[in-house]
Amino acid sequence: MALIKKIRQRTGLAIGVIAVGLIFFLVGGDILSPNSTLLGGGSNTVGEIAGESISYEEYIRKIEETKFSFQQNTGRTPSEPEMNSIREQAWRALIVDKVFAEQYDALGLTVSDAELVDLVQGKNIIAELRQQLTNPETGEFDRTQLVSFLQSLDEGGPEQRAYWAQQERMFADARLRIKYDNLLSTSEFATSAEGRLEHKMANSVADVDHLFIPFYAIADTSVNVSDSELNSYITKNKEKYKVSNAVDLDYISFNLHPSSEDSAAVISEIRKLTEELKESTTDSVFVVRNSEGVRPFASFGPGDALPETLTSNVDDFEVGGTYGPFLTGSSTYITHKVSSKFDGTPKMRAAHILFGAQGLEGEAKEEVRRNAQDVLKEIQGGLNFASAAAQYGQDGTAQRGGDLGWFAKADFVEEFAEVSFIAKNTGLIPILVETEYGFHIISVTDLPQTETYKIASIELELGPSDATRNDVFRKADFFAANTGNNKEFAANAEKEGYRIIQANNVDAFARNLNNLQNAREVIRWAFNDASEGKVSEVFELDNAYIVATLKKKYEEGTASLDQVRQEVLTQVRNEKKAEMIKEKIKDKSTLEEMQSVFSDEASLANTADLRMSASVLPGVGFAPKAVGAAFSLKNSGDISKPIHEDVGIIVLKLNSITPAAEIADYNSYQRQLTMNASQRTGYMIMMALEDLANVKDYRYKFF
Repeated sequence: MALIKKIRQRTGLAIGVIAVGLIFFLVGGDILSPNSTLLGGGSNTVGEIAGESISYEEYIRKIEETKFSFQQNTGRTPSEPEMNSIREQAWRALIVDKVFAEQYDALGLTVSDAELVDLVQGKNIIAELRQQLTNPETGEFDRTQLVSFLQSLDEGGPEQRAYWAQQERMFADARLRIKYDNLLSTSEFATSAEGRLEHKMANSVADVDHLFIPFYAIADTSVNVSDSELNSYITKNKEKYKVSNAVDLDYISFNLHPSSEDSAAVISEIRKLTEELKESTTDSVFVVRNSEGVRPFASFGPGDALPETLTSNVDDFEVGGTYGPFLTGSSTYITHKVSSKFDGTPKMRAAHILFGAQGLEGEAKEEVRRNAQDVLKEIQGGLNFASAAAQYGQDGTAQRGGDLGWFAKADFVEEFAEVSFIAKNTGLIPILVETEYGFHIISVTDLPQTETYKIASIELELGPSDATRNDVFRKADFFAANTGNNKEFAANAEKEGYRIIQANNVDAFARNLNNLQNAREVIRWAFNDASEGKVSEVFELDNAYIVATLKKKYEEGTASLDQVRQEVLTQVRNEKKAEMIKEKIKDKSTLEEMQSVFSDEASLANTADLRMSASVLPGVGFAPKAVGAAFSLKNSGDISKPIHEDVGIIVLKLNSITPAAEIADYNSYQRQLTMNASQRTGYMIMMALEDLANVKDYRYKFF
């Protein structure tokens, strides 16, 4: 549903959200919060950003803003998993508000009134509006819808104008962030020396023999490790063992499985609905009313995968045909009806390699053109297109071989779309295409297609009935009511034959317990209400009732030995094993002699094409130190010292090294390094500023 087109119809929703929100902020927010100040609770703070406390009410306001935008964009209320995402977006938005605003001011970054007008009604309309304001018949952006809405603002109520003002602020904030990220990402630069080194790393090749002695060559029972040694290791590696607040839980899962009666009832119902769907003349209305699936009536155009339950069960389906019911992998029954088939918006598929030239003029732009032309000739000469895209491409598609997926003509800038859609054959387009973004090499992978299906689907969940749920709940409730502490928990479980499941090191923000989804309420109970040894009430999850007991609670800081015992034990034990292995082979002069000491476990192999940029040693695994050691050897026949990797001890013998040949131009390597650094910039900026702002997150106490 369009973001703006439906605003007037949604004015009532806006008023409702605002009214309920005001009441909630003034009264309900405090009363309902886990640390209610009105009810005598503790802190009302959900976190700290740059030294500023963030109150529960401020965070809720930001959540409501984000939730309201979601509702306007989708036309529906978010589900609980979507609310988790909305809460995270709201928290990130608060960090941006508090941290980035100072950065914008320091740099003098602004969005002018003229620029904002251009974003919402000019030549560069923001993508969110373009996506929402589309003509349903053509699928293309419809400017008349935008013009009509903007003209209606003068006549609209204050809620409508307030909502639009909020949207404009969001658009401006988003543009400021883009400016800031671009300012830093475009400052990335790789020197010619870095380009030369990258070329050297990628093209220097060594031929080595390598002996691998895994740590299991020495039995665990041969190594004694004391708790004092383990604690000493943790003390020496505090940064490695930083942990947040965590708990250890034991719990019993009273699983909810449908009974045979439940299964029979669902099968009977889906068969009845299937017969009714066959006779239906209003398929979309029928399935929306009767289906429990998320997409009861959907269009499938070129490039869209038809429902797997249809294609895997029916070889040749016809328009008007009804097929099913079929049992799905998610324990539902589904029936499909092919309602119609027609020619929709033409779509094609292509891949490209972008050589960015945005903002360049004169000789600088001409150099980019020449580089693109040279690569085009290489591809025409036999260079694999996907490999060329990975090496030379300067946008996000490079990592997937330049693939753009399926797209309509209106989805791309005019110059690109025109050339692509007039292609008569698949394959490489033999000319460069220039757009505002730079120069493109294009390969057509699928010619335009229009075939579109509308498919109606009825899906019913095969789940437990209310009677089954009640029976399982009574068992869980009886157990919880008669269990007062850890000892009784274990004793009663054994008596009733229930399996106790452990969940150790559960993070304060976790939402799952092992493989149990949406167990947030259990985790909140453990951190907010429980003391060690306490037994919980019954919690209802998606497919089970849970009764838990808190075994231990850990504070934020350096991990205790109990939290990381197995991990630390493995590290300390392997360190001792490494010294034992080194001692056993120290007097041996060849790899073969060293192998004979551990004849059953050690392996000796050759890698003739080991590259300096590699981090994996074939047949061994991740071994970056060993790869580095190989290239530090000088002469053929040299043998390295034993190298301690995570997987075991490695010893190398150099046979030969073929250095990377000097080349005339390292520009392509510089460009690749620059692009890779630029793509990471946005994320790294966020992490760095969040770290500098000393963000403290206490939201786990509330959500």
